[in-house]
Amino acid sequence: MTTYGSFPGARPRRLRTTSAMRRMVAETRLHPADLILPAFVREGISTPAEIGAMPGVVQHTRDSLKKAAVEALEAGVSGIMLYGVPEEQKKDAAGTVGTDPDGILQVALRDVRAEVGDDLIVMSDVCIDEFTDHGHCGVLDAEGRVDNDATLERYAEMAQVQADAGAHVVAPSGMMDGQVGVIRDALDQIGHEDVSILAYTAKYSSAFYGPFREAVGSSLKGDRKTYQQDPANARESLRELALDLEEGADMVMVKPAGPYLDILAKVAAAVDVPVAAYQISGEYAMIEAAAERGWIDRDRAIMESLTGIKRAGANMILTYWATEVARQL
Repeated sequence: MTTYGSFPGARPRRLRTTSAMRRMVAETRLHPADLILPAFVREGISTPAEIGAMPGVVQHTRDSLKKAAVEALEAGVSGIMLYGVPEEQKKDAAGTVGTDPDGILQVALRDVRAEVGDDLIVMSDVCIDEFTDHGHCGVLDAEGRVDNDATLERYAEMAQVQADAGAHVVAPSGMMDGQVGVIRDALDQIGHEDVSILAYTAKYSSAFYGPFREAVGSSLKGDRKTYQQDPANARESLRELALDLEEGADMVMVKPAGPYLDILAKVAAAVDVPVAAYQISGEYAMIEAAAERGWIDRDRAIMESLTGIKRAGANMILTYWATEVARQL
């Protein structure tokens, strides 16, 4: 005879019995609209160039970038984040090609905006690291240190030319103090009050950026530890968050995503603006490499990693799998 209330009276496994049951009670759901596709466009190539450390990701030509943008739109992806890769001989100490209206990034912005209009959110990275011959995110002083305030002047000009080229959203990623406020003022001064700022609020000095530096043809010498955040610190992120919001950030970002889910959760709990997380190149490369060796189930690992990022509090996820995953969803 069964005694009601005897152990185990509570059986959570009842809600895991079938795929339909698990789907019905799922607490976190991915949607194509959660996803943003980062994309690289390279000057001076006639066919897309494969990125060795990122299987399946390429440096686009202008034409292939337009095609990728349309495919992302058709899959239901919300946005595309553009990074420009100039010809090597055009790099200089100040990254001047990054603010040239005819530089590769601005040309690509115009191309993509003309192709997708307002149906796909066109975003642009505001940073000069791809365009400098030293690879740092700012202007260097006489001692070779990144000069914060001189760099802000470059960011202001860069945001303006990107907005003129059609960016819906500009995303300052250099982690300079005051970058959001300076960019907001610069945009407003030329009538781009409607252009949003996605602030790279918590961007950590991470070992997981390695493949990205190949993707943008980085000329970096040294490291970025004097301006990107120390991986040991958490409270510092909330200070950066408060400053970015005070300066006028419309959206905020945590980067990388996977190794910093605790930071993502803290940021998401603290704000009433949209929160993005960037699943970066190293996160992508690890899953692709392990799957290629048969060590993990690729598709399940991708979905699990993205679900974890959303569960931690991200409203938007930048991921190189954006179009592929959106199609599956």
